[in-house]
Amino acid sequence: MRFCSKTFRVFEPERLEGVKWKQGCFAQDAVGSWWLCLPIEVRIEETVAPLEKVGSDLGLKEVAVTSDGARCERNRFYRGIEHKIAQAQRRGHLRQAKYLHRRAANRRKDALHKFSRQVVSQYQKIVVGDVSSTQLVKTRMAKSVLDAGWGILKTYLQYKGQQAGRIVQTVSERNTSCTCSSCDSLTGPRGVNGLHVRHWTCAACGVSHDREVNAARNILRRAELPASVCGNESSSLRVPPSRASRSRKAGIEPVRTVA
Repeated sequence: MRFCSKTFRVFEPERLEGVKWKQGCFAQDAVGSWWLCLPIEVRIEETVAPLEKVGSDLGLKEVAVTSDGARCERNRFYRGIEHKIAQAQRRGHLRQAKYLHRRAANRRKDALHKFSRQVVSQYQKIVVGDVSSTQLVKTRMAKSVLDAGWGILKTYLQYKGQQAGRIVQTVSERNTSCTCSSCDSLTGPRGVNGLHVRHWTCAACGVSHDREVNAARNILRRAELPASVCGNESSSLRVPPSRASRSRKAGIEPVRTVA
């Protein structure tokens, strides 16, 4: 390929056969490798998915779990080679450390590309919880949150769903893990001590639940609720009472302080 009166050798030239472009640029990554960026037009035909809808719960044990039980396993892309990166940095081999960082990023993107493509190809409507990775990176779980790649997965689902003519929706995931998807009772494990409970049985109806699958089903059901205009409409998913309301029911007036 010739650019600015210079000849460049391109890897995988078969990708450029029969493709027309008007502009482009060269980009260099952190490792020092150069990439040729060419915007091209690709015709994509919208098809109807074989299945109607699915909900997806994002987490740290598994990156994503759908309401049908499909799972995107967490493969510890960065944590698995963290000791190698630390050793390279201590020896002063910064280029090797950058290569390891790029390897982890490429493996993470490959896994998320495959999972998002599988979901978009199978379902017409995709509902995802609104878990915020930008808030959790400020905690001690920062490395695990960044290694999971929730934001990348949401981006992949959004643009792939738009290209395929799918509906991708984000809803609140509040109380989806502790609410029974069968009877709407708040009998599931809650709080920090309940995070290690992965399987539980509803005390109201006796149905056994997988924590992530149950949350994904509740996320899907929450997307089916009618949109609220005034904000006063009731929801089918119950909300646990606040501390003040529990005190009033017990006949105890909450203490108020004046600043």
